Amino acid sequence: MANSFATRLAAALLVACLATAARAEDEAPQPSPSPSAQAPGGQNPSGQKGRGGRGESGSGANASTAEQHRLPPDSTTKQSVALPGRTLNFSATAGSIRVFDDKGEALADLAYTSYQLDGAEKANRPVTFLFNGGPGSASAWLQLGNVGPWRLPFDGDGAVSSASPELQPNADTWLDFTDLVFIDPVGTGYSRFVTTSEEARKRFFTVDGDANSVALVVRRWLEKYDRLTSPKYVAGESYGGIRGPKVVRNLQMQQGVGVRGLILISPVLDFRDYTGSSILQYVASLPTMTAVARQAKGPVTREDLADVERYARGDFLLDLVKGQADTEATTRLADKVASLTGIDQAVSRRLAGRFDIGEFRREFDRKNGKVTGRYDASVEGFDPYPDSSYFRFNDPSGDPLMAPLTSAAVDLTTRKLNWRPDGSYHLLSETVNKAWEFGHGINPAESVTQLRQMLALDPKLKLLIGHGLFDLATPYFASKIILDQLPAFAGPARTKLAVYPGGHMFYSRDSSRQAFRKEVEALVK
Repeated sequence: MANSFATRLAAALLVACLATAARAEDEAPQPSPSPSAQAPGGQNPSGQKGRGGRGESGSGANASTAEQHRLPPDSTTKQSVALPGRTLNFSATAGSIRVFDDKGEALADLAYTSYQLDGAEKANRPVTFLFNGGPGSASAWLQLGNVGPWRLPFDGDGAVSSASPELQPNADTWLDFTDLVFIDPVGTGYSRFVTTSEEARKRFFTVDGDANSVALVVRRWLEKYDRLTSPKYVAGESYGGIRGPKVVRNLQMQQGVGVRGLILISPVLDFRDYTGSSILQYVASLPTMTAVARQAKGPVTREDLADVERYARGDFLLDLVKGQADTEATTRLADKVASLTGIDQAVSRRLAGRFDIGEFRREFDRKNGKVTGRYDASVEGFDPYPDSSYFRFNDPSGDPLMAPLTSAAVDLTTRKLNWRPDGSYHLLSETVNKAWEFGHGINPAESVTQLRQMLALDPKLKLLIGHGLFDLATPYFASKIILDQLPAFAGPARTKLAVYPGGHMFYSRDSSRQAFRKEVEALVK
């Protein structure tokens, strides 16, 4: 549940159009002069505050349209959740922050849900801002599956479409050690455009325009709740691996907000090396494919894959580089892949040992008419068209969660938190995903540039990455390869990769969720 343009193109577009732009920086970036916060419409926001902390819209036709689409005033309620060994009392707020251009014209309302523990001293109390990915995903996956005070089971009987959407107290909430703010980018959750300008709307659906708008909302929330002096953390999942480093970099350079830590969950960090014709995509996914085969015979940990990791970045990579022109190397590679993954040797030879994700998911248990999940390849489902020559299946590990999670998010927001927007709630928006502009030319989306820059700028900033062993959407070994390329100043003392049994949402497993929570708590404390 996942760029920058070439430097000149990015600079030209963002200077003209994206006000919050942390512009696509070259090898020797210079900070942009930006004394005031800016919005993705290419102008400075008015800075006026309206009801619920949102600014008033401009005049004329746009003002009328903005009022028609305005989300309701923020709703703050007192909540309490009884957990093993403690009871947490906190203020929960469901609301939105409005983004403007420099003419005072309203562009969009970005919805958020925040939880602030009662009785804590604001200056010393950490606050963590969280978002999911997609692009086009709301933050309910992290809020209700992992981090928030209430949780919806994602496994067992909870992993079917007809599962009850009833939330349970979350004993593994992060609220014990940090306040929480979940942000839904435009087009997800209840977040929405209020502008009628198609050009302005398109800019929110770009890699940098999106990150810039989220960074602005972070700063505006901190201002609204007098939390600018609090220790600040950012957490993102999946495409959040692209968004997260860019948000942190924008906060550092454009918004005047320092961040102590970045937490990435099942992230994609660089699209350049793991798609298209790049052979690194096969290196990145082989350990995960092997983990899927081995877990069918018993429990698997990352330590059990040490031999595969060595092979993937050693002899496997060498044989891939030799190419199919070397028939001996190709046969050797294909047979080794077949032995590691359990896929039929003849199939592996036909594909030269080069399995893309879709081919592996179908071939792994094709004899039984089953396909594996993309988010969690240890989960299998029936292939609806087992005799088809084409891939015509979805994701048995992700799709069943859509209905219960959507219902749970709407029920929580409207009933328990007493915030009742009109319109529909979008957990995963295909409209946003299809409209997304990843960029063109020789520079597809990546955030490694911002990772390096933010770690170089602030020697106290730390990075924690969590992955699931069975995740084929964002394989853990891809992040391992990238982290190993970082300079010494970003070594193990500041950057950590933790890998757990599970898939993209590895936190659906109790032991993995609890282990990762300990890592996050150690980072924050």
